[in-house]
Order: sequence, then C-alpha cells, then structure tokens
Amino acid sequence: MENNNTQSTLPDIRQTLVLNAPIQKVWDAVATSEGIAAWFMPNNFQAELGYEFHLEAGPFGNSPCKVTVLDPPNRLTFEWGKDWSLTFELNDMAGKTEFTLIHAGWDADKVTEFGQPHEEVRGKMSGGWVGLVENLRKYVEA
Repeated sequence: MENNNTQSTLPDIRQTLVLNAPIQKVWDAVATSEGIAAWFMPNNFQAELGYEFHLEAGPFGNSPCKVTVLDPPNRLTFEWGKDWSLTFELNDMAGKTEFTLIHAGWDADKVTEFGQPHEEVRGKMSGGWVGLVENLRKYVEA
C-alpha cells in the first residue's frame, strides 16, 4: 500500500548517550514525576499505561500527554500535544545505561497548537534536546 504523505514526514529527533549510572536510577529519572521535573519540565506524570498528564511548558502552557508504552525499566512512550510522541529507551550496560530519546511525529505540512510550522520547531527542539539530555546526565551521574 502506498503512502502519499512520505515526502512531508520529517525525521525523528534521536539522541543516544551512555550515562554513568545504573539503569534503575536512569529509569527513575525518566519515568517518575519528580525525575522528569528535575531535568525536563514540571509535570503530573504517573507511570501508568493510558495515564493522561500534562507537561508544564512555561509560556506555552500545559501540554496534554498520554502514556502509550510502559515497559520498565527499558521503554516509556507518551503522546505529547496533538502530533508528537516521546520515547525514552534504556539499555543496561553493566552498571551504565545507554539512553536513547526519540521525539517523533514531525510533519512538514503541520503546525503546532501555537501555529508554528513543525519544521521550524523541529530545528529548535533538536538543539534543545542536546541541552536537556545533558541535564539528565548531570542529574543521574550526580
């Protein structure tokens, strides 16, 4: 079956890094409300499949989210806003943790809730995630 929308799909933002921290510590940092708030955004997350929560995106207000994959301590995915999904993948590496962030759902033909073209936001977000995963590193390696 042919998908005519392929041209407009923008690549996922992916970042992978090895954290000098055990997998459970990293999982607690990415799959608890306190953990997510420490390096990403204030939120009312709960690690529960189908749970609906909000990320407090500062000037952009509260972004609605919903947990769609929960596989502790290896994988968490949630819908973010109307188009995106965010996945955190963790792999145990003998006391360290390989962490991959995948921000998907980009489409050149779409705009965000705030009327910004996906392409424009993706460029900013891609750079923003670099700093955010460094925040995560500092948090779990402290």
